[in-house]
Amino acid sequence: MTPIDPVQLTAELIQCPSVTPIEGGALVLLENALNAAGFECTRVDQGGVCNLFARFGDKGAAKTFGFNGHTDVVPIGDEAAWTHGPFSAKVVDGIMYGRGTTDMKSGVAAFAAAAMDFVAATPPDGAVILAVTGDEEGDAIDGTTALLEYMAREGEKMDVCLVGEPTCPNMMGEMMKIGRRGSMTAWIEVTGKQGHSAYPHRAKNPLPALVRLMDRLASHELDQGTNHFDASTLAVVTIDTGNPATNVIPASCRAAVNIRFNDLHSGASLSDWLRAEADKVADEFGTPIEMKIKISGESFLTPPGALSDLIAKSVEAETGIKPELSTSGGTSDARFVKDHCPVVEFGLVGKTMHQVDENVPVEQINQLKSIYGRILKDYFA
Repeated sequence: MTPIDPVQLTAELIQCPSVTPIEGGALVLLENALNAAGFECTRVDQGGVCNLFARFGDKGAAKTFGFNGHTDVVPIGDEAAWTHGPFSAKVVDGIMYGRGTTDMKSGVAAFAAAAMDFVAATPPDGAVILAVTGDEEGDAIDGTTALLEYMAREGEKMDVCLVGEPTCPNMMGEMMKIGRRGSMTAWIEVTGKQGHSAYPHRAKNPLPALVRLMDRLASHELDQGTNHFDASTLAVVTIDTGNPATNVIPASCRAAVNIRFNDLHSGASLSDWLRAEADKVADEFGTPIEMKIKISGESFLTPPGALSDLIAKSVEAETGIKPELSTSGGTSDARFVKDHCPVVEFGLVGKTMHQVDENVPVEQINQLKSIYGRILKDYFA
């Protein structure tokens, strides 16, 4: 069998305009390629989102390696600002341009190509699973979670999983993720009584209460970090009254904060703290404070061990660089996979992800396929 060209597969995926949650032909393309390579494929569509589950080998095999990734991409922004078409996959001086080149169609193409070549050359004593979603860049409600729910219903299981998100800050091979911080957002509204600013005693200004609360939250030290995580952070991301007049005390005002937290906390414990602080300020100022909280993901850690050693060894063999074990960055679908099996992330350099003129050196795509292929060989050796 002729080896699968991951650069060509990346280009074909880029040319599918799969802006989340539109499938754009990307998963159809991938399914056709995997079917031809002997994978058993199942579409796991839910809530208007398209997802693909593919397995080579027997269900319930004694040893199963899984890959997870996504083919949906963020919007292109101002198309006129792109040097090359966002869905052109144009290669100039060894660099491919297009939305999703970095995040993360190259990663999907690399692990799909590595998996197809591996099972053709040495059918494993076990199974290889690919779980690919079209809902990572969006709400992430009907994507990887739907795939994991399908697997639970059908008795499918990954023993370990590698998520192919871009993980390297500047140089191929320098970093892998063994965990992620949790993320949550709180929207806060303080209600007062509107009035004339010259007669403040006839009104109830909600702004001093909101400002006091924001100061209490922003100046509080959540922690000083842990062995594998930096200190948790809280950022005030918006304050708004919607009041254009300078002689009017507004009836209400709103703010939002975003917290990125380590494994000393849970979304529930931080929610309790936020509400307790709001209650103190509400009592102090006599203004009702309402709060809505969304927990996007809990913090998690896959302790250094067999899985991280396997991946680090393969990365070093192909790049000459021993990757740092990190928990930095935002959230990824690994936050869902961690409830199913041990999970680690490794992928490309992510400097241009979500930018205009997002791009990837084609040599890195080939290198990533080689790393993934080596991981599979060593895992099933």
